[in-house]
Amino acid sequence: MTTSRTKRNVLGVLVDATDYATATDAVVTAAHERRPLALTALAVHGVMTGVLDPAHNARLNSFDVVTPDGQPVRWALNLLHNAGLTDRVYGPTLTLHVLSRFADEGLPVYLYGSTEETLARLIPALERMFPALKIAGVEPSKFRAVEPGEDAEIADRIRSSGARLVLVGLGCPRQEVFAYAMRPLLDMPLMAVGAAFDYHAGLLRKPPPWMQRAGLEWFWRLGLEPKRLWRRYVILNPAYLSRLAAQKVGLWKARPPAPAHERPVTFSV
Repeated sequence: MTTSRTKRNVLGVLVDATDYATATDAVVTAAHERRPLALTALAVHGVMTGVLDPAHNARLNSFDVVTPDGQPVRWALNLLHNAGLTDRVYGPTLTLHVLSRFADEGLPVYLYGSTEETLARLIPALERMFPALKIAGVEPSKFRAVEPGEDAEIADRIRSSGARLVLVGLGCPRQEVFAYAMRPLLDMPLMAVGAAFDYHAGLLRKPPPWMQRAGLEWFWRLGLEPKRLWRRYVILNPAYLSRLAAQKVGLWKARPPAPAHERPVTFSV
């Protein structure tokens, strides 16, 4: 569970002051040791889902690894905790680091989530990037709540495939709840990878590097999907900055809730 010495309090959400190599090693080691591990990469929206929902915050604080997906989250770690991080740990890029290692070491992966159309484009793209990669199984999202006993059936399919890793692409916060709920049922890491499926399938264009460095990826995404994302960025970004300032000057203690342990009654599959 949450034992990492690298965890730091960002608005009450425990985020790891980590880098690509360390996060990748954690996933690969768990896969070799056949033990569960839950990882997610949180940008501002992901952190704010925890801030606004204490029960979800407790779930996030039970994750084994939470990387600073967005530059503003990296900046918060440096500002609040003098973490000295020189780069974020972006979910789509971390996914490629992990898949490269899994391909090199012959460890099969399972892709869970998104649509059949996206997965049909994603698989050949990954195979072009990593010819040695073993894809043990693929399962699109059902876009509904789990049915009684269905979680055990999903776990059985994943285990019987021979996979040593599950990449979960259900979108935030559904993918984090899925990874949290399924972790007790699987002897392998689960990575909530956000938009990585769409990016690597070629369905989303990445912003220019200068925008990524400047923390303006949100502005790029807003331009691509304004109707879907405007509330996320126009409302949550200022709320994040104001709470970050309050935590920095001590007006708000931002106490992290204790890590959750009980599985949710229902969650999205």
